[in-house]
Amino acid sequence: MKSTGWGLTALRLCLGVFFVFMALRKLGWFSSAAELREQLTGWAENAPAISRAYIQAICLPGVELFARLVPLGELSVATAFLLGAYTRPAAALGLLMILNFHFASGLIFTYGYLTNGFGLPVIGGLLALALGGASLPLSVKR
Repeated sequence: MKSTGWGLTALRLCLGVFFVFMALRKLGWFSSAAELREQLTGWAENAPAISRAYIQAICLPGVELFARLVPLGELSVATAFLLGAYTRPAAALGLLMILNFHFASGLIFTYGYLTNGFGLPVIGGLLALALGGASLPLSVKR
């Protein structure tokens, strides 16, 4: 059990750093939603019909709100992971955010998703932390 805890702690810290850098790329979204709007519009042009409908019905109408929530959510997940506080809920939030982006982009419906480093490895790591991330070593809240 002890080695499992240390393994999940290593995973938590690595994913924490991953989320820090994902959030840093999006800090400009706080001042303008233009980059997110452009990204979503590009995805809608090439995505499967279900993703396109999701983008047009939910993402684009809410782009101003999502442009602020996404980097805030990623920073929150990163902080929780790096501190070891609320790991399981943070992992669940991270999982929902990642799946949302993968669904909207249409990436989740491709063969390439199975070989993409942002796909199954991140999803699997977040799922592992959501299920077993409580009371890990080096945690503020155990």
